[in-house]
Amino acid sequence: MNLPPLARFRPRLLDDLRGYDRAQLARDTGAGLTVGIVALPLAMAFAIASGLKPEAGLWTAIIGGLLVSLLGGSSVQIGGPAGAFIVIVYGIVERHGLGSLLISTAAAGVLLFLMGLLKLGNLVRYVPVSLVIGFTNGIAVLIALSQLRDLLGLQVDKMPADFFSQIATLWRHLDSLNPYAFGLGALCVVGLFVWPRIWASESAFRLQLERLQGASALRATSRLPAPIVALVTLTLAAWVLQLPVETIGSRFGGIPQSLPTLALPDFSWTSVKQLVTPTLTIAALGAIESLLCARVADQLRPGAKHDPNQELMAQGVANFVVPFFGGMPVTGTIARTVTNIRAGAGSPLAGIVHALALALVVLLAAPLASHVPLAVLAGVLLFVAWNMGEWREFARLKQFSPHYRLMLLSTFLVTVVFDLTLAVELGLVLACLLFVRRQGSLFSAELVSRTERLLSYQLYGSLFFGAVTKIDPILAAVESGPDQLDVSLDATRLVALDTTGVDALEQLVEALERRGGRLDILHLNEQPRDLLLRSGLSVRLRTCC
Repeated sequence: MNLPPLARFRPRLLDDLRGYDRAQLARDTGAGLTVGIVALPLAMAFAIASGLKPEAGLWTAIIGGLLVSLLGGSSVQIGGPAGAFIVIVYGIVERHGLGSLLISTAAAGVLLFLMGLLKLGNLVRYVPVSLVIGFTNGIAVLIALSQLRDLLGLQVDKMPADFFSQIATLWRHLDSLNPYAFGLGALCVVGLFVWPRIWASESAFRLQLERLQGASALRATSRLPAPIVALVTLTLAAWVLQLPVETIGSRFGGIPQSLPTLALPDFSWTSVKQLVTPTLTIAALGAIESLLCARVADQLRPGAKHDPNQELMAQGVANFVVPFFGGMPVTGTIARTVTNIRAGAGSPLAGIVHALALALVVLLAAPLASHVPLAVLAGVLLFVAWNMGEWREFARLKQFSPHYRLMLLSTFLVTVVFDLTLAVELGLVLACLLFVRRQGSLFSAELVSRTERLLSYQLYGSLFFGAVTKIDPILAAVESGPDQLDVSLDATRLVALDTTGVDALEQLVEALERRGGRLDILHLNEQPRDLLLRSGLSVRLRTCC
């Protein structure tokens, strides 16, 4: 038996370096530095929200981002920790411990690499958009909920993993609200919404400043990423005013000012058996997130489209390697990828510069991060959660079919109330069932003419396991009709037939034979004709093939 060929391992970097010049190097360097600045607060915030130390997010962005850019199939995709994994990672750490997270991530990396090697990258495109929107919005709600503790400055030792327990815990500890923390978090959220708007080209504020100071000075200011502006200004304000708020230093003891060390996670077959579902979830979510991000990047820039199989293999390598340095799952990140494109990136070198810039910041300025208030990082993540959700889709639900609404709302509610893994599984099962029902409804067997000895029908669509009940009225007509009644089926518009459909036709043949009649099937297309010949039913038909 000939096996299908495996995907070729060829990173996009090799192709993009052809004809590379100094001008593109300057653009990629500038874009990489910009993305590195944007990634700094997000990497720390994602790690803390996932129940990990901030350096776990930083080294994931550095090592994972470097490997994705070096080996990936996209010219501009930025890899690193993502908000979509917060709920998954927190649940694994809460239930199984940090060592189990590292094992799951490495195993998911192997699965991702195999998916790319076996050319399964295009399968992600078959995931229904309603399912993606449902679990994305559900994750956004859970991210926002998980940040309320730090936003409000509540004295909670450890947050539970499930939805209702989190709400109950927050409610019980509301009396410990810290107004200073809430003030910083609220200012951060407001600032993140306002900053890009005051620097918009039509903004009255910007136009007035241009008249006073000139466009060149404002251009540099307007390009400063909002998360960095919020992080620096509010951290400085908290430090100068000596506000009594919890910081990275007070909770985690700061960030080590050194390179990560290679360490093997604790491994046992007992723990591995418990991690099958989390591993599959990380792999599936990583594939969906990275390839959706790459598709968004393709739409935002001209040039060669991404190679989904190469991208999956790169994501697999990154997820396999990062856990050995204490990192968390890696995937493509839409916000940082879009920032990369808008900053002028044209090759994976921008992603490499982003990773190196982050590493330089950690090695030179790690002690400064200890002063960052956790309420400010919570504000950053609330802003991420808001932008992550496609909230307009809820208002537009009435415009879509009941199938679409059922898929989106069920996936959303199961993600929020129960578990993302269960939500994805339920969504895929619902998608299959609804697809079968929809395809089954498209098949019909219409009576064209009726005489004393002949019933003539026209078949439309696909006669498969989801549509065989449409043959029952013909069977009923044969059973209630006279003896020696013949049936003629015009299959000109029968586009497909499966073995269950063949079985239904065989029952019709047997019912006719018992009463002395015969079945004709006329004008068969290639696939139904081939299956009838291979099944042997064609020899029992008076006219066929």
